[in-house]
Amino acid sequence: MVLEKIIGNSAFLLILKDKLTYDSYSSDTFLEMDLKQKSQDSLPQKNIIRLSAEPRYLVVYNPLEQDRISLVSVYVSSPTVQVFSASGKPVEVQVSAVWDTANTISETAYEISFRAHIPPLGLKVYKILESASSNSHLADYVLYKNKVEDSRIFTIKNMINTEEGITLENSFVLLRFDQTGLMKQMMTKEDGKHHEVSVQFSWYGTTIKRDKSGAYLFLPDGNAKPYVYTTPPFVRVTHGRIYSEVTCFFDHVTHRVRLYHIQGIEGQSVEVSNIVDIRKVYNREIAMKISSDIKSQNRFYTDLNGYQIQPRMTLSKLPLQANVYPMTTMAYIQDAKHRLTLLSAQSLGVSSLNSGQIEVIMDRRLMQDDNRGLEQGIQDNKITANLFRILLEKRSAVNTEEEKKSVSYPSLLSHITSSLMNHPVIPMANKFSSPTLELQGEFSPLQSSLPCDIHLVNLRTIQSKVGNGHSNEAALILHRKGFDCRFSSKGTGLFCSTTQGKILVQKLLNKFIVESLTPSSLSLMHSPPGTQNISEINLSPMEISTFRIQLR
Repeated sequence: MVLEKIIGNSAFLLILKDKLTYDSYSSDTFLEMDLKQKSQDSLPQKNIIRLSAEPRYLVVYNPLEQDRISLVSVYVSSPTVQVFSASGKPVEVQVSAVWDTANTISETAYEISFRAHIPPLGLKVYKILESASSNSHLADYVLYKNKVEDSRIFTIKNMINTEEGITLENSFVLLRFDQTGLMKQMMTKEDGKHHEVSVQFSWYGTTIKRDKSGAYLFLPDGNAKPYVYTTPPFVRVTHGRIYSEVTCFFDHVTHRVRLYHIQGIEGQSVEVSNIVDIRKVYNREIAMKISSDIKSQNRFYTDLNGYQIQPRMTLSKLPLQANVYPMTTMAYIQDAKHRLTLLSAQSLGVSSLNSGQIEVIMDRRLMQDDNRGLEQGIQDNKITANLFRILLEKRSAVNTEEEKKSVSYPSLLSHITSSLMNHPVIPMANKFSSPTLELQGEFSPLQSSLPCDIHLVNLRTIQSKVGNGHSNEAALILHRKGFDCRFSSKGTGLFCSTTQGKILVQKLLNKFIVESLTPSSLSLMHSPPGTQNISEINLSPMEISTFRIQLR
């Protein structure tokens, strides 16, 4: 709560047109975060913005160092809503239902979604109000194997079966789903080719031997067994102007596949969300398996703490558990023509036990101790949210010697997609209406986007050596990512470019003048001999560099 208050107050001060009036507002946080969490182990829930004819401000923060066009979704109290930019230009809006249960629509909350173009590390202001002349687009729903009463607002079509097939598409890909709502095929519109990319769920048990799976050990009783359901799952299909999705409800997993209708990075990958609940199972581990027609043989790739990619080999002479590796942000398989990347928002275990497959273990419930010091099993499971993106890319100019190298690199597109997923936009709404309040249209601390392959790790003040205050210096920490240049970035919608790791210091920040910038050790304890004030930053790939910076 304290952190949320600091973020809200800081954003309010930065976006306030007349900074001298800041103290005249309530000491309570003026901007309220979009998400709230009732307890430390519950999933976050969205706040509902109460609408009226008086506009409410919505401030959106971009935590990335590049320009972005991203989807912004908030809950409001009325379906008749209009969204305007700070200059008064109307914004296209999709209004979707908020589902209290799988087949019950809320009558007090509605989700609105719109595209927002936000500057790097910046804030963008929008106005939301209730209006009878709303020109927003309502989402349509098709429901299979269940029935929902007709809504007075949304168009709902109840279907008995899925013989006609379920499809989702945007300007980049077309997805086909089976009768249970699971993805089975992907067509890339760039070349019109169909690719087998199917999703299944499976269970791992534990061995019957003395040592069993526990908090530290993974000792399965053989290959994973398919997830078997007793009754066909309820499937809900959403068709909208901003996004479309398929949601299927199994006993232990609520699985959602979403496509964004956005011309840019967000529209080129498939978002997969799994809400997992295995609190009532016994000695089981649930996994999601993605099968494809990629001829990857026994080779796959995982990241090491999000910094570099390590090739892995699945060896049949080893036990199954020896072929499972940690995945922090991504894993991928590839052949001479394509690469299939699974991007993850959380750290999990991943494997590729068969050619063309990626399998990720999402949650574990084990009843016994594994004699490694914890002295208990894993029985405190909670409902768990898992978020992924699936990205299929076409390879060009493949080097046959690459398979022998000890390292590999993601594409620039997968780097940016991972950053978008792990650093989502943060919406904040004003708690109360204030007719006299005047906010700037946007706040942009950078003159322009940083290069696509450079990530701002941190920019913070340095504590003074005298007293408890801060000094007149700040620490600037930058990371240059390594990427595979043989993947084309043409038509990807990037708002940045690569500059061979070069950044002009005087063109870095907006409204500030850099008085000095000196290279330093990562710990800020030492500066290399002979270093002095520099006017250009030069970063090498796969390196993290630290600088002492003085601003005026």
